[in-house]
Amino acid sequence: MSNTEQPKTQQDIVIFGGAGDLSFRKLLPALYMAHLHDRLDASTRIIGIGRQPWSVAEYHAFVDSHSPEFIEHHAFTQEDWQRFLERLHYVSLDVTDADSYIKLTNICPEPALRVFYLATAPSLFAQICANLDTAGLVDSQSRVVLEKPLGTDLASARKINTAVAEHFAESQIYRIDHYLGKETVQNLMVLRFGNAIFEPLWRAPYIKSVQITVAESVGVGSRAGFYDGAGAMRDMIQNHLLQLLCIVAMEQPISFDPDDVRDEKLKVLRSLRKMNLNDIRHNTVRGQYTAGASEGTAVKGYSEEANVPAGSKTETFVALKAEINNARWAGVPIFLRTGKRLAKRQSEIVIEFADSPFSIFNAAASTSVNAQKQPNRLIIQLQPEESIQLEMMVKEPGSGMNLTPVKLGLDLHTASDKRRAEAYERLLIDVIKGRLTHFMRRDELEAAWIWVEPILKGWQVLGDKPREYSAGSWGPSASSALMARENLTWHEEA
Repeated sequence: MSNTEQPKTQQDIVIFGGAGDLSFRKLLPALYMAHLHDRLDASTRIIGIGRQPWSVAEYHAFVDSHSPEFIEHHAFTQEDWQRFLERLHYVSLDVTDADSYIKLTNICPEPALRVFYLATAPSLFAQICANLDTAGLVDSQSRVVLEKPLGTDLASARKINTAVAEHFAESQIYRIDHYLGKETVQNLMVLRFGNAIFEPLWRAPYIKSVQITVAESVGVGSRAGFYDGAGAMRDMIQNHLLQLLCIVAMEQPISFDPDDVRDEKLKVLRSLRKMNLNDIRHNTVRGQYTAGASEGTAVKGYSEEANVPAGSKTETFVALKAEINNARWAGVPIFLRTGKRLAKRQSEIVIEFADSPFSIFNAAASTSVNAQKQPNRLIIQLQPEESIQLEMMVKEPGSGMNLTPVKLGLDLHTASDKRRAEAYERLLIDVIKGRLTHFMRRDELEAAWIWVEPILKGWQVLGDKPREYSAGSWGPSASSALMARENLTWHEEA
């Protein structure tokens, strides 16, 4: 049976870290929505794995007290929720103890399509996979989902990948990046390759610059223990932002076959120009938030957060300029930016098109404040709302030929009356159905680390502390200066 066929057997989704934040905030609400809309087979069981010595009833009580607030209010009813909880089982075991896996074997005696979701620290991935295999729970139909971050550098990523590959074939490994499950991100491929008007212009010299921003208004919160050992580069750039860049910059694949798509993404990662120490000094900006105001509330600085070591040099903000060494993108600056405690929660891709070589409007005399010609931009917003806007110029009403900017907008929430699944729901269903297109392949992951790692090492060599920025701002002023050197501004500052 091929990996994409649906077996006529039991289906079990086994969540290691079943009582963790990711499970009760994202995974269980996503599975509830899939259950509600009949996207789960009637045989599907969800088995939470944790160290807590709970009964199934106690696990239900924990989930019942934590998960409903993360489910869309209009979609939640007690009747549907109770039916969902009937799918939910619990096994208490020590994931590092191979003998304790007999508890899981005992409730999974029948042949089944098993999805093992590792919502744990990556340091446990290898041991969990080995123990599952030893317990006889891994077969050709099993699938394993690996949460980010997969390693802290190239060597650790390779070590994890090699260890997991001893028990699962590459076609069974789903390295998840929930950004790839967002409707707008998947729509970007249709926008590019399904519309003839964009493809001829989607290249140098017609594109002047690309900006990719993933801004968060929240601080590190309860994740400080993990975050201080990672920082914004490992937590966001190495995976989310580089994956978005791949979809923006890739060539059209010959099909939607997973390997055809991932081959093209890999080419982008391999084409990123490696940064030397001088590039790192001039084309990257690290920041760390200080006390300020976020959404009208006074908040602490990073160094004052619980579990952050004194004098930490961990970056909570990164902005950088990247370049792709190929014919399509030669000479086009690509700016990536992410940070915590920024002015607002906003994730977007901005394609700024080049100015016309000659324009009669540049010389037109006018007193209008809108008369100055603005660049054409395609703005693809991923959150908090999903939309696509094209900024262009039109004639201002009245006498004369004064210009004014307008936006042609597509609100994806109102464009169709079909339900829009959230990212984790969409990706979990992809795993069950054996669809690998929106998951990272091993060589993709390693290519991303090959580009990121010299920047991390360069920061260590340079020894600079992250630049301070006030919580509630858009980051260090050096980030704006990075754009200004190219006569550009970040989109929200324009």
